[in-house]
Amino acid sequence: VPGLHARQVADAAAGIAAMGHLLVRHKVVDFDRWKAVFDGHAEAQRAAGLTVTHVMRNVADPGEVVLLFEVEDVARAKAFVFSPRVPGAQQESGVLDRPDIYFLT
Repeated sequence: VPGLHARQVADAAAGIAAMGHLLVRHKVVDFDRWKAVFDGHAEAQRAAGLTVTHVMRNVADPGEVVLLFEVEDVARAKAFVFSPRVPGAQQESGVLDRPDIYFLT
C-alpha cells in the first residue's frame, strides 16, 4: 500500500488499528508560564488517551510551541481538545494565537 510504513501494513493485515497522533502548534507569551499550566493538565490528558511524546520550541521563535501526542482513541482525544474548558486554559497559560491542531495516522 503506497505511503504506509511496513508496520502499519502489518498491523492493518492483522486487524490492529494503528495508534494515531495529535500535533498542536501555537504561540505563547512566556514558555515557562505556559509549561506550568500544560503540566498541570497531565492527568486530564492521560484520561483522554493522550500521551505527550514531544514538547518542542521553534529555534527562530522560542514562543512558538509544537506538541506531539500519541492518541489511543481519537473520539476521546477530540472531546478533550475541543472541550469548552480549553479556551480558559489557553488564556490562563498565555496562548497568543489560535492553535493549529492536526489528528494524524
